[in-house]
Amino acid sequence: MSEEGLINFPFGGKVYQTWYKLVGKLGSGERPLVVLHGGPGLSHHYMLPHLNLHAKNNIPVIIYDQIGIGQSTHLPDAPKEFWTVELFMDELDNVLSHFGIKKDFDLLGHSWGGMLAAHYVSHRHPEGLNRLVLASAAPSMSLWLKSTDGLREMLPEGRRELLKKLESEGRYHEKAFEDAMMEFYKLHVCRLNDWPKELTDSFDYMNKDPTVYSTMVGPSEFTVIGTLKDWSCLDQIHTITCPTLLTNGVNDEAQNVCVSPFFEKLPKVQWRTFPNSSHMAFFEEPDEYFKVVGDFLRPGSA
Repeated sequence: MSEEGLINFPFGGKVYQTWYKLVGKLGSGERPLVVLHGGPGLSHHYMLPHLNLHAKNNIPVIIYDQIGIGQSTHLPDAPKEFWTVELFMDELDNVLSHFGIKKDFDLLGHSWGGMLAAHYVSHRHPEGLNRLVLASAAPSMSLWLKSTDGLREMLPEGRRELLKKLESEGRYHEKAFEDAMMEFYKLHVCRLNDWPKELTDSFDYMNKDPTVYSTMVGPSEFTVIGTLKDWSCLDQIHTITCPTLLTNGVNDEAQNVCVSPFFEKLPKVQWRTFPNSSHMAFFEEPDEYFKVVGDFLRPGSA
């Protein structure tokens, strides 16, 4: 059973729409999983493999496009101040209310989606949250930058210096910069020779309307000048008390410097690093990734 649709999202005196896809049946006795995509600004498409959790573990799965992204309402003219973490937390609350699952649900966030999930749980303390998965996430933007800057320094000298030169000159839209960034992505975002269609679809959607990414992050992974520049929930993550699974890859943008604070501060936590993956273990090591996540969400069900 699957359905797609739009959820009305009232915010700031206006009503926007959040696109969603649900696979499985709510109210069946199985606790649903809500999946948060990354970016910010990537559409839901690259997270579609998580629908396999329904086929393999009988988990109802809800995936949605965050506002400004994919098939949800786009707001290219919204002021910079509109794009806040609070906006996306309110949208998540609205999704949970729409489906009537606030009293019993699991949450999985990847990359920015994991940051949003960590912020949401550590600030709003949802009583109905049972289990949390933070995949390739960080508790602060400064730690994310520490990780990505360190990886950039490991690039071949010529490529590294070219990136820095083009960035310093603001030449983010030139082919030379895009080619250099793709080389970085092939090392630390997805190491597959041929990227899956779901992943290229997400990038295509973001390239058509980069509003959310460019406003919240900036012109590149290394130049964070947007509304997330000073974002951190590092001082609050110790309040996340539900069982939590952390994942990352050996070659991940989210290196251990990003993940370790969660491991050190959360009281009920486990951490799995995938040896043959970068940022997208669900594409790079899907069998192992979904076994780990499925076993965590449904312990003893295998």
